[in-house]
Amino acid sequence: MVIQVLHVFYGDMPGVIFNTAVFFKNSYDDDWIVDDFSKRMIADVDKSEVLGTGVIDSPVLGKIAPERLSGGVKTLMLVKFMPEMVFNASACGNNCAKWLLKIAENEDRTVNLRNIMNFGEEPFAIHVINTDQVVHSMQELVPIAVRYV
Repeated sequence: MVIQVLHVFYGDMPGVIFNTAVFFKNSYDDDWIVDDFSKRMIADVDKSEVLGTGVIDSPVLGKIAPERLSGGVKTLMLVKFMPEMVFNASACGNNCAKWLLKIAENEDRTVNLRNIMNFGEEPFAIHVINTDQVVHSMQELVPIAVRYV
């Protein structure tokens, strides 16, 4: 059995898509919004309910278009649905960390981070590209990440 991992590059990375909000607005597909995985991410991160391809019910903003979702959710969807590209996930809060790991459970994904995201207490597998090391805890990750952010 092959174990998939999340690949993370810390610091400035050539070719990364930094402005994920603009990229999302010009690239997302309606099917992404009504995908079951996306609905769960939107409910968890933004506390909002998907009503259809163009309408999300937000407890804070009311009925909104997908373009008004949080930067974190938009970045997560880009990471999930555009695996061939690398996105800066620094717009994602710590509440997105588990979703990055879930996305990478089935397929390798690479993200760029310019901050130290808290991936939680549970064991995980993250490949730090900067040092070519696989780490399994925040205790292993933090000393490496601080060198690059």
